[in-house]
Parts: sequence; C-alpha cells; structure tokens
Amino acid sequence: MYRNLLKNPNGDDGLNYWELTENGGDQWQTEDIPGDCGYTYDNELITKYFCTSFEPCLKRQVIDLLAEGYYPENLDIAQPAVNVEDWYSGRTDCGCIYKIAVVLLDENQEVLAEFKPEEVILDPDCGDCSWRKVSHTFTDYGPGLRFISFEHGGQDTKFWKGWFGVRVTGSSVTIDL
Repeated sequence: MYRNLLKNPNGDDGLNYWELTENGGDQWQTEDIPGDCGYTYDNELITKYFCTSFEPCLKRQVIDLLAEGYYPENLDIAQPAVNVEDWYSGRTDCGCIYKIAVVLLDENQEVLAEFKPEEVILDPDCGDCSWRKVSHTFTDYGPGLRFISFEHGGQDTKFWKGWFGVRVTGSSVTIDL
C-alpha cells in the first residue's frame, strides 16, 4: 500500500482535512503557483500551495493507520519504513520561517519516534528562497505504530499584513509495506 496518506497535500481542496493548530495574522490560505513574487515548481501536476501570514500558522493531520487499512500485525512485525516529504519556499520580497514536525504514535498516541528539525529561515536578501525539499525516513521505531502526526507551517519575518510567509506543498507520508 504505497500511497500518500495525507489528504489534500497541495491545497487543491482549500484547507479541507487539515486541523489549523495555529492560524495567526491573516490566517492560512491557498494560492496558485507561482503566486505573487513566487517561484515556479518543478512538478506541473501540482498547481497550488498553502501560504502563511505574519503570525505563526501551523496545520496538522493525524493519520489513523488502522482506518487506512493497515493491519496491526503487519505494522508491529514489519515495522515498515515511514517516508515523509515536504516542499517549502519563500517569496522574492520577504523572508519567512518554515517548521515541520512529524511524530509516530502508538494506540494511546504516545510518541514512538519524532522528526522535528530546527526551523529554517529563508531570506531573499541573503540567498535563494525557491522551492526546497525536506525528507525523512523513520525505521527501527519499534512495535505499536498506529498513528502519524504531520504538522508544518511558519510565518513571514517582516510581519507584513497579508500572506508573505512560507509556502508549502507537495507534502507526503508513505509507508513501505
């Protein structure tokens, strides 16, 4: 069952399926690629992205693996690799902050493993803010995997009214089983 377990990973359905854990400033919204002062994206099948505002914006999905058709025995014995991928970019006119946290959880939603790198600051005055990929593969996390929490977002660094913060798209969570 190698498929993206995230629903609406690119914003094609607005903010449906996402829990807005922080929704500051002018709040989350979706836009068409490349957007104002934006960058082209290498995958022509992805035409939208989510964008953040001047205060923290974070959104999350918690994937219930049993509801997705995975069997506890397979998850516990095989402990299949869990692959995470996300794409983010800034704008050509404003810096931004990007954050991601992906957590593997057991049936009681206790943490088995976590991927939470340092936040990334993109500044168009100092470097390239075009689309970048972050990825991680979980292995050897032990038995008991039942849920995966995927959360990402950020904000702009100049506190400009509007949607000048980080842009995210192309998110995926897959299991090698």
